[in-house]
Amino acid sequence: MQLRQSQRREAKMRLALQGASGSGKTYSSLLIAYGMTGDWSKVAVIDSENGSADLYAHLGDYRVLTLENYAPETYVEAIGICEQAGAEVIIIDSISHCWDYLLDFHANLQGNSFANWAKVTPRQNAFIQRILSSSCHVICTMRSKQDYVLSDKNGKMVPEKVGLKAVQRDNVDYEFTAVLDMAMNHKAVASKDRTGLFTGHPEFIISPRVGQAILQWCNQTINNPQSYPNHERTNSAVAAC
Repeated sequence: MQLRQSQRREAKMRLALQGASGSGKTYSSLLIAYGMTGDWSKVAVIDSENGSADLYAHLGDYRVLTLENYAPETYVEAIGICEQAGAEVIIIDSISHCWDYLLDFHANLQGNSFANWAKVTPRQNAFIQRILSSSCHVICTMRSKQDYVLSDKNGKMVPEKVGLKAVQRDNVDYEFTAVLDMAMNHKAVASKDRTGLFTGHPEFIISPRVGQAILQWCNQTINNPQSYPNHERTNSAVAAC
């Protein structure tokens, strides 16, 4: 154990996009990933959303790995496959299926329900730790529980779908560098942001420029002052989206 001076090193982004079905999580993740790489072949999608990633194949030649089951160990294996294939950004679409799998696994266990969490939590923790330790940038999508609210549109009250709590373990957002909440108008707002890039922007539409700003933030180093992003410029990039 040794006390040392703080040092800013290059970082790998751990980004989460959460929202209701149809809010644009997959599409927005792809745009961010492309902005970070500038090369679709360096983007890999781990797909648990019934082939939704292939709906956007017209964007470019990114690679897709379709999961056969949603066990956390399957996700862990898939991350390794993407890394070995040379991916620079891995999109996990979505991690909600893994949590649903574990909830079903827990519900079917015999014995004391509380004690049985000891058979679930280590598997969830291993999955999250694999995301955090990946050599790639990782973007995770999370489904949100859905509800409807009445909104005034042109003088008429109409029901509008909204996303509520993410379908994942409580407080999973602590593990991510930033969390973007996606609305049904396909605009994003940051509910967590350790980068400072999204500060002061109530909502914005995601484009590859957001990925470019994120990559610049990740590449900051204490030994290379020029790598520090001009926050006025990067904030302008987000605002222009």
